[in-house]
Amino acid sequence: MPDSALLRRTELPRPNVSEQQAADILKEHYGLEGSLKELGSQQDRNFRIDTGEDRYVLKICRAEYATIELAAQNAAMRHLATLPDMVRVPSPILAAGGEDILFLTVDDEDYQVRLLTYLDGEPLTQRKYLAPPIVAGLGALTARIAVGLKDFTHPGLERELQWDLRRAGPVALHLLKAVTDQSRRDRIAKAMVTAVKRIQPLAGKLRVQPIHHDITDDNVVARPDREGRLMPDGVIDFGDVVSGWLVADLAVTCTALLHHADGDPFFILPAVRAFQERCPLNEAELKALWPLIVARAGVLVASSEQQLAIDPDNAYVQGNAAHEREIFDVATSAPFALMEAAILDAVGHGARPFDASAFGRLLPDIAPETVRLTDLSVMSDTLVEDGWSDPQIDWKLLARAAAETGVASTRYGEYRLSYTRTLSEREPATFALHVDICLPAATPVSAPIDARVIKDGHHLILSSADISLHIDGVDCLLEDGSEIRSGEPIGVVAGVLGAVGGLRVQLCRDADLVPPLFARPAHARVWAGLCPSPSALLGCELDAPGPLSAELLDMRRCSFAKPQKNYYANPPQIERGWKEHLFDVTGRSYLDMVNNVTILGHGHPRLARAAGRQWSLLNTNSRFHYASVAEFSDRLASLAPDGLDTVFLVNSGSEAVDLALRLAWAKTGSHNIVSLLEAYHGWTVASDAVSTSIADNPRALETRPGWVHPVTAPNTYRGPFRGATSSADYVASVAKALDAIDEAGEKLAGFICECVYGNAGGIPLPPGYLAEVYGMIRARGGVCIADEVQVGYGRLGHFFWGFEQQGVVPDIITIAKGMGNGQPLGAVITSRAIADALENEGYFFSSAGGSPVSCVVGMAVLDIMRDESLQENAKNTGDYLKSRLEALGQRFPLIGAVHGMGLYLGLEFVRDRETLEPATQETAAICDRLLDLGVIMQPTGDHLNILKIKPPLCLSRDSADFFAAMLEKVLSDGW
Repeated sequence: MPDSALLRRTELPRPNVSEQQAADILKEHYGLEGSLKELGSQQDRNFRIDTGEDRYVLKICRAEYATIELAAQNAAMRHLATLPDMVRVPSPILAAGGEDILFLTVDDEDYQVRLLTYLDGEPLTQRKYLAPPIVAGLGALTARIAVGLKDFTHPGLERELQWDLRRAGPVALHLLKAVTDQSRRDRIAKAMVTAVKRIQPLAGKLRVQPIHHDITDDNVVARPDREGRLMPDGVIDFGDVVSGWLVADLAVTCTALLHHADGDPFFILPAVRAFQERCPLNEAELKALWPLIVARAGVLVASSEQQLAIDPDNAYVQGNAAHEREIFDVATSAPFALMEAAILDAVGHGARPFDASAFGRLLPDIAPETVRLTDLSVMSDTLVEDGWSDPQIDWKLLARAAAETGVASTRYGEYRLSYTRTLSEREPATFALHVDICLPAATPVSAPIDARVIKDGHHLILSSADISLHIDGVDCLLEDGSEIRSGEPIGVVAGVLGAVGGLRVQLCRDADLVPPLFARPAHARVWAGLCPSPSALLGCELDAPGPLSAELLDMRRCSFAKPQKNYYANPPQIERGWKEHLFDVTGRSYLDMVNNVTILGHGHPRLARAAGRQWSLLNTNSRFHYASVAEFSDRLASLAPDGLDTVFLVNSGSEAVDLALRLAWAKTGSHNIVSLLEAYHGWTVASDAVSTSIADNPRALETRPGWVHPVTAPNTYRGPFRGATSSADYVASVAKALDAIDEAGEKLAGFICECVYGNAGGIPLPPGYLAEVYGMIRARGGVCIADEVQVGYGRLGHFFWGFEQQGVVPDIITIAKGMGNGQPLGAVITSRAIADALENEGYFFSSAGGSPVSCVVGMAVLDIMRDESLQENAKNTGDYLKSRLEALGQRFPLIGAVHGMGLYLGLEFVRDRETLEPATQETAAICDRLLDLGVIMQPTGDHLNILKIKPPLCLSRDSADFFAAMLEKVLSDGW
């Protein structure tokens, strides 16, 4: 039991010292003057003084606190400061008279006073989201302090402290007297009792040493890293340093993390792993960790309630009270068994395999070979189109399978697509921890183990020493609490004879736990250890094969050429899509905001039927005569301005640009091409030659062939000339390049550019730019190429073609990407005269360009775009989304500009709106965080600081809102 002095100290208010009195102390005893600011504290008064040269913290505590304890705190800081590779800690400052601790009386109250150096940095408390590297950093920092204090000794460490988790139970019970809310008091008391019961058998194996005991998000200071993340690198407030359980140091840190966890207690695991790497805990300590976290949470909320009753104006306690209640709610939301298993698993101590060899048969009259398994996974052929969204689809497919075979079962450990949730910031629980069996009613059911019968309404539990079997759907006449032997009858499947019945079967290794039916993918491995497969109960394999994402990624890296990159360092394995949604193999849904290839959206049934039908009829090359190549070419020509009436069909945008350049060369007899800096046009030799984006090719500017003449990119946001009136200056850059070609006595082949600056995030070219440039090009006999691969084909909403925004007509149009909705398909549209010029170099042929399947797909895309008004949707939804992004720009300085139109938008991030310093690292981190929240997004631009927003044109307003909301969450909460 804690002593009475300790309990009295828990009831003390803070020292009653004003800012002016603090200033007088600093001037008289330390010779310091400057601006003061009070810092928060539960039971002390702390003031920061800024002298203009240095900053310090004045700490004032009541005389009731033992001086030897304050001396121990000072000694601990000095000890740590001498160690190599130690985090930053404050340094005690002696008073003018040489004292470490002053004894002063203020307004007839006796206090003890110290001065410490102030550590620059920010606390983590107000950062709602902490990325896993920050969480791990906090765990590692706690371990470094623990290791550093291991050999520290001081008589002041043996103290009675209300926060000492060895005394958590009695302290909490004392503090609970101040909790007036009966329900809250009962919840805290129940949690404390359960936690202490789990700690007591382990206490003898918990090591004791000097510990800081208060390394929390409030008591560390952090500085931003390259990604703009606040990484903790300093520890303050040694007021709770004590000789205590080593594991308690980590427990305190993990408890503080729970108010950043967004309800997920597994959030602490990176901190646990990082601590274990530097300061290994034994098995008993690991098992005690979660009960200690619950105990700490209980003491926190009880202490806040009591402190507010004593000191209701304490803003520090008021501000922390909501956090501490959230901490307690998260700590008590997770079963102790689950978190013990999760912590052990996190450090490599996974659950031992469960031996089911002694199980009898649950359904002795059902032959195992007659059980048919349903496939409800992401790859299921039976989940047609958006059938997965039907709430009853699982039972419908199960019943259909049972009708064919007599008995059907779902699969254990299957990530069910039917449990996905689109537009969800958190991954849904899709991992099945049970099986559902559809079989004839009245089928006998037997006990597979010796067990005690527990009946909870219609829910039946057979409980034994090491396993519990949960069953629903049985008519059971056994008494609650009765004992049953393996092989004895339990009852029969509910339902009338001749009808179809259903059983739900689940195993659990913890008798006190009522397990969920599904687990979130991130929690699946731990839950699977607690809820093993019921395959042995039926005598057949019921387990779904697990994803092989890591193995497949390794295979990709071994056999797929390295220059062919993938999104993300740890990419989700995407295997299915629907409209603007993508699904990975765990059933996680992502909003696709980056995929301009699938202009219609994913999995469009009408397109799939058209392609499938044509594949079943014919697919060959365009040298054969068939209807679709003529019909599709005619459709494309009809979309172009008058005079552009001739079509080449190819496989890709790169091939289309390559061909456009060849056409220019053939038409003019020259090779000189003027292109824009920062542009990207493709990966063939010719299309890459006119691509100068250093994001795509870091050596682009130094490796251009002599026939390429790059000119200043007309980037009206960050270029040398800015704003809508900058056109003349950028035109002058083109004129200079043309003059150089003229002076060299050479001819011009042409000019190529995107008519909306796609690689810079959709920045419109300055007004009149193309009209002026096209005029100069044509005056020299050159041709004008409009690269519409990214921005054209209805994506801009307001215009079908990007060049329409400039009021010009090019000589050659290149298109690809969306025109095939993922089918390899590209085209060049030009005039008959330019097309015929290529005949001088021989005929042109593209093996798959213009194939029957490609042409049918291309026509289906145009039909669907028309019938579903997708260009109009791009305009309306795009304009709405842009307004949402512009509103965010008013709130978050990181947003420098919102570019583009329709559903080709760019959100540019800058560190400074005056200098426009690109926020490159922050942009990458934001994209990673958006992935966590269910949004696929990637950076673009030469500085990779722009979100290139180019989703399928079917994007709904709800999806636009979700994207804006998730972006707001990231910018508000951190990344």
